[in-house]
Amino acid sequence: MSIYPLITPSLHPDNIKHLQGYDEETASYVHIAAQALSEAYEGINDIHKAREASKRNPVWNEAAQLIQTDDFANKKLLKITKSIDSANANLSKSIAHIEKELTTPLKAGANDPVANEIRSHVKNMNNSKRRKFIEEAQQKKDLQTLQALLGAPSYLSGLTDIEVQHYTRQLHEIQNPALAKRLKVMKNAATLLGERGGLVFKEVEKAVGKPSHVIQKLRKAKNEAEQAFILKDQRVDL
Repeated sequence: MSIYPLITPSLHPDNIKHLQGYDEETASYVHIAAQALSEAYEGINDIHKAREASKRNPVWNEAAQLIQTDDFANKKLLKITKSIDSANANLSKSIAHIEKELTTPLKAGANDPVANEIRSHVKNMNNSKRRKFIEEAQQKKDLQTLQALLGAPSYLSGLTDIEVQHYTRQLHEIQNPALAKRLKVMKNAATLLGERGGLVFKEVEKAVGKPSHVIQKLRKAKNEAEQAFILKDQRVDL
C-alpha cells in the first residue's frame, strides 16, 4: 500500500504486520484489523484529495470548500468507524472463544489409580517444591502428571483453585501452541486498534482543513444567509 505523507503512519495497515506473533500462519486471523486500518488510511487520504479538488471549483469560496469537504468527510468517517467497530467486535468474539478453550477444566486422568498416587505425592510437598515439580512436568510435557493434578479438585494435590486455573491454562497452551499464538496476535491487534482508533478523528479534522467548531459556524452563517432567498407564501384568501 502507498504511503501518504499527510497522514500519520500510525494508521498505516502495515502496522499489523509488525505485531508480536504475526506471521504467515496468523495473518488471516488479524486480516480484519488490517482491513479496518486500510479503510481509515485510504479514507482519510480521499478527504485530503476532496479538499484539494474543492479548491478548483470556481464558484466556491473558502467557506463553501470547507463545508463541502466536511460533508464528504462525515460520510467517510461513518464508514471508517463502522469498519473499526466491526473489526473490534469480531476480534473480541474470537478472543473470547479461544480464552474459553484455553481455560476449560481438565477431567482426563482424574480417576486413574496412578493419578491418586501422583496427587498424594505432590500434596506432601511444600509450596516451593510443588511449584518446581509442576513446572518441570510442564517442561517435559508430562501429561499424565499434569492431568492427574489438574483434573481433580485442587485440595487433593495441596493446590489452590487459582493455581489449578493457572496451570490448566499453561497446559492448554502447551498442548495447543498454535491456538495460543493465534490468541496472542489477536489480542495485540485488538489493543492496536483501540490505541490507534482515536487518531482517526484528529486526522479527519486535519484533512478537512479546519476544526469542527469553525465548520459549524460556517454552516450556521450559510443557513442564515439562505433564509433571505426563501419565498414567503403570498397567497391572499378571497
